[in-house]
Amino acid sequence: MDSTPPQPRIADDERTLLVKVFGKDRPGITTGLFATLAGFEVDVIDIEQVVTRGRITLCALVTPPAVVGPGVEGALRATVHRWAEDHRLQAEIISGTGDNRPRAEGRSHVTVLGHPLTAAAVSAVTSRITECGGNIDRIFRLAKYPITAVELAVSGVATELLRPAVAREAAAQRVDVAVVAAGLERRAKRLVVMDVDSTLIQDEVIELFAAHAGCEAEVAEVTAAAMRGELDFADSLRARVELLAGLDASVVDKVRSEVRLTPGARTLIRTLQRLGYQVGIVSGGFTQVTDYLVELLGLDFAAANTLEVVDGKFTGKVSGDIVDRAGKARWLTRFADQARVPLAQTVAIGDGANDLDMLNAAGLGVAFNAKPVVREAADTAVNVPFLDTVLYLLGITREEVEAADLHAAPEE
Repeated sequence: MDSTPPQPRIADDERTLLVKVFGKDRPGITTGLFATLAGFEVDVIDIEQVVTRGRITLCALVTPPAVVGPGVEGALRATVHRWAEDHRLQAEIISGTGDNRPRAEGRSHVTVLGHPLTAAAVSAVTSRITECGGNIDRIFRLAKYPITAVELAVSGVATELLRPAVAREAAAQRVDVAVVAAGLERRAKRLVVMDVDSTLIQDEVIELFAAHAGCEAEVAEVTAAAMRGELDFADSLRARVELLAGLDASVVDKVRSEVRLTPGARTLIRTLQRLGYQVGIVSGGFTQVTDYLVELLGLDFAAANTLEVVDGKFTGKVSGDIVDRAGKARWLTRFADQARVPLAQTVAIGDGANDLDMLNAAGLGVAFNAKPVVREAADTAVNVPFLDTVLYLLGITREEVEAADLHAAPEE
């Protein structure tokens, strides 16, 4: 049976001291400050420290000295300032009452991606957060290249209200913003399912086949209309596949060799697998290529259409049920069941209108370099050409990814 948690050391109306030191960073500053404070028998309530370009800002919220008496607090102040001067630092001590106030209800993580990230964009996005009634409690950097990514911890406004307002401003500023609810759910994502064409890979597989059949232009025109949502996907797929009738099936090996992974795809999948995620793909393309990608990348799940082959040639038909917009959402649900992962703990990534049901069904839907209709409907949009930026939406930093790569076993 759980015991009652201990009461806070400091009540809202009791005095506290906020000790701040800043200056050139060097080893031993944190130890030195707290060794100085230890002589006055204070309790530590909160600590925050950040180092930016070799400059440290260290804040400690502490209780007043345990030893009471005239001049004791003054002695603490003088001792801290003297220690700071000896180490060529500046110090500030502010009296207050109580602990840090609890963060307001309605907590979100706002991830901002820029290439570059301009001061004007940061000003506009943070202004919109304030206008929505949000307070920015903390900011830290997730990545500095190949894009700049920062995360803002925001409280005081519901995620559902914050997301559309910030997304509109981000679009105007030409930066990407993802707004996700804070809490355990964000850390509990355990299945990522992504589209293939123009998402996991840079190509449209049907167009690669069409190039060998001499009908690339006609196929590309139909593909574009379908991805914009102007045509029914199943009908458009049948029309395009018919153009491949009579093409020798041996062309599959050539098409596989022509497939180009999206930059960051290997890093995304490798990092997710290290974290214990399961990764799947669901495609309106063809198993003739997705089977190859499963083997190449060590994926856990895959679903796609299959080009029918008779006597070594494509018949111009698709075998079995077509993986269309509704089918992609069904496959996401099926993969989640097989992985024993609730839908709320899944991430879906896609770019076309036929991905919308899947994006909306997932716990987090990410529109990756998507068509306008998809960007407007998805939870969040990423418009930079690096698939591993999805990691930042999960709170994973570039430094963590690189450190894992550096210490990876040779067989990885």
